[in-house]
Amino acid sequence: MNSFTVISRIGKIFERLPLQNRINFAQHLAIIIKAGLPVFEGLKIIRRQTKSKILLKIIDQIIIDVNNGLFLADSLAKFRNVFGDFFVSIIRVGEASGTLAPNLIYLAEEMAKSKDLRSKVRSAMVYPIIILVATTGIVGLLIFSIFPKVLPIFTSLKAELPVTTKILIAVSNFLLSYGGEFILGIIALVIIFGIIFKKIPGFRFLLYRAYFLIPVLNNLIININIANFTRVLSILLRSGIKIVDALRITSQTLTNPVYKKALTEAANEVQRGEEIFHYLDEHQRIFPPLATGLIEIGENTGNLEENLIYLSEYYTKETETTVKNLATIIEPALLLFMGVLVGFVALSIITPIYQVTSSIH
Repeated sequence: MNSFTVISRIGKIFERLPLQNRINFAQHLAIIIKAGLPVFEGLKIIRRQTKSKILLKIIDQIIIDVNNGLFLADSLAKFRNVFGDFFVSIIRVGEASGTLAPNLIYLAEEMAKSKDLRSKVRSAMVYPIIILVATTGIVGLLIFSIFPKVLPIFTSLKAELPVTTKILIAVSNFLLSYGGEFILGIIALVIIFGIIFKKIPGFRFLLYRAYFLIPVLNNLIININIANFTRVLSILLRSGIKIVDALRITSQTLTNPVYKKALTEAANEVQRGEEIFHYLDEHQRIFPPLATGLIEIGENTGNLEENLIYLSEYYTKETETTVKNLATIIEPALLLFMGVLVGFVALSIITPIYQVTSSIH
């Protein structure tokens, strides 16, 4: 087995290295280099402090490469699946310009901002998910535990049951008879969808494109991607990377295929002599007029980096506001859904009992 195959396999195994490990790696190496130690010595110090087995094996390989005269960026490039083009490019520029420590600090700060943004989005979704799980649990308890005990009473009455009760009986009978198959079917559909999502890029692209048709979600997607796009591009340009290469690297750092494709096409347009804002202006559905306008001003005045930084900060704040608004909308909607669903099940059980007791009196 040759070394390239080994490295490729290592890259695939370590593809899911936590973001915090990468942040720590960049921060610690920056501090050590600023203290005046060589990269090789810094890597050995970091290795002694690292608890992650994944990162340990990666650092071992990097130490070997650096000791053999390879640049740090060239060694990290073997682990693009772990660190990404953005990480490698910033370090490459830092080594070439003698600004490795500041560039590593930039990397750590930007990854920390990215992590913070993801955490805020996920935190906003925690409460709605709890409500949804609680609703499912309550309804499941009513259908599988309480309802089967009173069902024989309903069937023995031989009276006309309410429509809600008939629906609940049908659902209960179906789930009691085919519940296992139903759950397995849902799991199979999720697995098939996941395989299609990963293996067919066109399907994934169309799915992400469809998200733009959902009003509130549309704003959130745009704000997140514009914030990430402008932040990464500003750092790359500040590091001295040419605009075409910077756009292509930026496209690789984004997870949304719609924006990845758009920025790749923008890079091709710029390579042909066009300015960025011309392409963005033709795609206003995913690039808001504010972003396009400030990028145009930046290109015309030579202040592109500063304008990109402003846009990044602006759209990060917009993202936080949109997430809060989205949570504000989802929470009462889920509570209403929970009330209606539980009320429907309770009514389906109580109404026949009330009818029976009324007829006795």
